[in-house]
Amino acid sequence: MAKKEHVSETPATQFLKKKGISYSEHPYAYEEHGGTAVSSRELGVDEHSVIKTLVMQDEAAKPLIVLMHGDCKVSTKNLARQTARKSIEPCKPEVAQKHSGYLVGGTSPFGTKKIMPVYVEESILSLPRIYINGGRRGYLIGIAPQILIDALSAQAVRCALEE
Repeated sequence: MAKKEHVSETPATQFLKKKGISYSEHPYAYEEHGGTAVSSRELGVDEHSVIKTLVMQDEAAKPLIVLMHGDCKVSTKNLARQTARKSIEPCKPEVAQKHSGYLVGGTSPFGTKKIMPVYVEESILSLPRIYINGGRRGYLIGIAPQILIDALSAQAVRCALEE
């Protein structure tokens, strides 16, 4: 393994440290619009265990976070149905940034600017380890999926669609 690269703190890593949660750091060469295909390739891990943090909004423009496998899409219809909302759609990048405090491509569910409800695709919780954004483009952290429930009170949903 290459020399460990030091990564400066982000609101996400500060949040995890404050809660006493351990994580591994995985910096990689970020590619614009590369998504989880690039990060999984760079880290040498299965794209299914790389988790996307998606900022969405409901019909009243109330924000929420959806955590999804890197190789899947979100069925907004199923998500709306399971969360008792009329509709859900992705936020525009500038709106997502305003809610989360993170640049799109570097959004973490930890340490967000606004507290938002977090929904996690149920099958993510059965993975042994997940890789999720650490609050900066080109920076993932490795954690146990149970942390999503313990630290974020994430609610399990079933809304994955194969990409």
